[in-house]
Order: sequence, then C-alpha cells, then structure tokens
Amino acid sequence: MNMEDGSTGAEQAAGKKEGRSATVEAKLKKLEAVLEKLEDENTPLETSFALYGQGMKLVKEINEKIDRVEKEITVLEGEEDE
Repeated sequence: MNMEDGSTGAEQAAGKKEGRSATVEAKLKKLEAVLEKLEDENTPLETSFALYGQGMKLVKEINEKIDRVEKEITVLEGEEDE
C-alpha cells in the first residue's frame, strides 16, 4: 500500500527502525564513554558512583528499545504468516 509520500508502509517502518537503531547506537557510544571513564584509575570515587548510575540507566534504556523492536518484528512476522 502506497502512502501519501509515495512510500510503502514497509519502507516507512524500515525508516522508523533505522531511526531507533541510530538512537540505540548513540546510547551505546555514550555507554562506552561511561565505561572508559569508570576504567580510568584517576576517576574519583564519587564520580564513579554517578557514572555507574548513568551507565545503568543507559543499559536499561537500550534494553527497553531492543525489546520493543523485537516485539514489533514478532508482530510483523505474524502478519506475514496470515
């Protein structure tokens, strides 16, 4: 089915997934930066606590996004089987 802009629903869904993966990639890069700082022996303990909290928040957000995409894929695969 073509949309108003001439794209198909599948093309729009793919574009949305690319946007999500970019967000996941950006969060993964932030997480890598946090890990590098945590591994630095010169990072003060209080800063390490704050970094740990940031890292755990990023991990949670990344996992939630991945779970949502997996559920969407499962739904799409179910629609294809019909």
